[in-house]
Amino acid sequence: MATYKTYEDLEVWKLSRELCKDIYSIIENTPLKNNWKLRDQIDGSSGSIMDNIAEGFERAGTKEFIQFLGYSKGSCGETRSQLYRCFDRDYSSEEKKNELIEKTESISKQINGFISYLKKTKIKGFKFEEDKEDYLITNL
Repeated sequence: MATYKTYEDLEVWKLSRELCKDIYSIIENTPLKNNWKLRDQIDGSSGSIMDNIAEGFERAGTKEFIQFLGYSKGSCGETRSQLYRCFDRDYSSEEKKNELIEKTESISKQINGFISYLKKTKIKGFKFEEDKEDYLITNL
């Protein structure tokens, strides 16, 4: 049984952070850094994946967390689409594109699983608990 006190404990957040670092590496090491619009879009959408997981967790309500996980999943799809654009414009190799597409698909599946779990749980969220110091998300 897993126990999570912070969003930094969540594996899906950790993977999203790694994806964000990978995207930044492409930005810094290719001519993508000069394509300000696409650069800013993919930097923003990849960051939004991890940021929405964090924001939803910190809102301390299961329904709000599910909502923000949905935003995160949407940003994951947006990032995946932008990776194709980067590849089509020769900002990444096919190997790197495939690696990052696979990461986005994995993250998206994990988010979907997390949403399914939260929809079935009786946990309402930290802000609804009487003894807030003992509140944890468990059984993921």
